[in-house]
Amino acid sequence: MLINMDAVHQTYIVCGKTDLRRGIDGLAAVIQEQFALDPYNQALYLFCGTRKDRFKALYWDGDGFLLLYKRIEAGRLQWPVNQDEVRKLTYLQLSRQLGGWSLDSTIHKIKPPKVNKALSNGARL
Repeated sequence: MLINMDAVHQTYIVCGKTDLRRGIDGLAAVIQEQFALDPYNQALYLFCGTRKDRFKALYWDGDGFLLLYKRIEAGRLQWPVNQDEVRKLTYLQLSRQLGGWSLDSTIHKIKPPKVNKALSNGARL
């Protein structure tokens, strides 16, 4: 795994939508300017775009930033919508969020992607 979760001091989810065209410097600026947090404190920061089918994570590992990007193939993330809020997450909440569950309830989950039958039978692209 790219990030040693034992070394992560805290995990934050930036609620609402974030322009995912931003890179490391732009997301670090959001952390500092909008929420008065320190992007260098070895915390994991999660950001979601408008479509809620992809997110970015920013992490300072001590000698540089890691910028992770994930796109969900089927379904959408249950992302909190309050644009002016950042929330601390426990490891369990992080696992549930990235597994498709809502932070506020446990009734919504991302559906697994449909398998393309041609690909599952060994067909090549």
